[in-house]
Amino acid sequence: MRAANRSPSTVRLHRHYLNQLMVLTATPWTVNSRLLIEVMAREGWAAAETKKSARTVYRGFFRWAHGNGWIDDDPSLVLQPIKVPQGVPRPAPEFVVKYAVTRLDARLTFMAQLAAFGGLRVREIAVVHSRDVLDDVLVVHGKGGKQRLVPLEEPQLHGRLRQLQGYAFPNRYSGNPVSAGWVSKLLSDALPEGWTAHTLRHRLATRSYDGTGDLFAVMRLLGHSRPETTMRYVGLTDDRLRAAARAGRLAS
Repeated sequence: MRAANRSPSTVRLHRHYLNQLMVLTATPWTVNSRLLIEVMAREGWAAAETKKSARTVYRGFFRWAHGNGWIDDDPSLVLQPIKVPQGVPRPAPEFVVKYAVTRLDARLTFMAQLAAFGGLRVREIAVVHSRDVLDDVLVVHGKGGKQRLVPLEEPQLHGRLRQLQGYAFPNRYSGNPVSAGWVSKLLSDALPEGWTAHTLRHRLATRSYDGTGDLFAVMRLLGHSRPETTMRYVGLTDDRLRAAARAGRLAS
């Protein structure tokens, strides 16, 4: 995977699911279709998205093993696609954003600003570096090694980024960036109950779409590859819903 230039987070994800599988067998070359079905049929998956990720890992690994002659047959061919229910947008309300940028300590406020005003994922927040700040835009290192440019239109966030020297959130011991999981935990613990870094990202999607009506611009801002994904982030305001309903009234 490193030879294919996959991101470290992708490599870690694959290792995680394959290690779970290795608890049940002596070697990956002895895994059969029955074992894979049993693993996927177990209860306790955190979410359908998690289960879908595991299936993707298993399909990719055994397809590679079969194609390179390590196994005679691909046991993952029997795994059916995982249906993921369409998510409901859950944008953080403005009182949560105001709390995050006025009541939290400087580091947590910075993290919250990157999510709420820049739309960054937690893994993207974790690796923000001074070299990524180019005048009034931020180079964001996204999923799958993809990069995107995020305009810096919020003055406080822009100011914080221009003062950076090195990583925004270095590990105090190693100097390397903190993990995405740590960013997620810190913000979930610090924000009012039930609100997370991801809901701050939903907030930007909702506000941006409400202000522009341009779904493709919001898609680019968030780093999505498909507009269908962006649609799951956008919570329509009551004004927009009422306007849509009024448009369907009988003409006088």
